[in-house]
Amino acid sequence: MNTIEWTQALVLDFEPIDTLHHTFVDLLAQAQQAPDDALPQAWTALVAHTMAQFDWEDAWMQRTGFTSAPNHILQHRVVLNLLREGLALARTGQLAAVREMAFELAAWFAKHTQAQDAALALHMRCHPVAAAGRSNRRRTRPSAQAPH
Repeated sequence: MNTIEWTQALVLDFEPIDTLHHTFVDLLAQAQQAPDDALPQAWTALVAHTMAQFDWEDAWMQRTGFTSAPNHILQHRVVLNLLREGLALARTGQLAAVREMAFELAAWFAKHTQAQDAALALHMRCHPVAAAGRSNRRRTRPSAQAPH
C-alpha cells in the first residue's frame, strides 16, 4: 500500500505550491491512518483542502497562460469527482472502499507532483506576480503565501 509522507521528492521549490502540497500530504496521511469512526471527517477535510488547492492551481494556470493547463485542469476535475465519490462512500459506511481510494490517491499524487506540478512550479517561478495575486474563488487559506 502507498502510505503517504512528506519527502524531499515532493518539494518543487515554489513555496505556495509546496505549502499547499504539504497540507495535502498531512491530510491524506490523517485519512489513511484514521480509525473508522474518524475517517468520514478526515476525508471531508481532505476534500475541502483539495478543492481549494486545485482552485488556486487552476487560477494560476489560467492567469499565466500555462500551456499544459487544459490537461492539468482536467486531471484535477477527475480527481475531485473521485474524492466526492469517496465522501459519499464514507458517509454510507463503505470505509474499505474509501481506504483503498486513499492509498491509490497517494500513488497518483506522487506522480502528479513530479510531472504536472513540477512543470507548473517552474512556470510559476517565471511569473511570481501571478502567484501573489488573487484567484476568482475564495477559500480558507492554508498559507499566507497562497492566493485567496
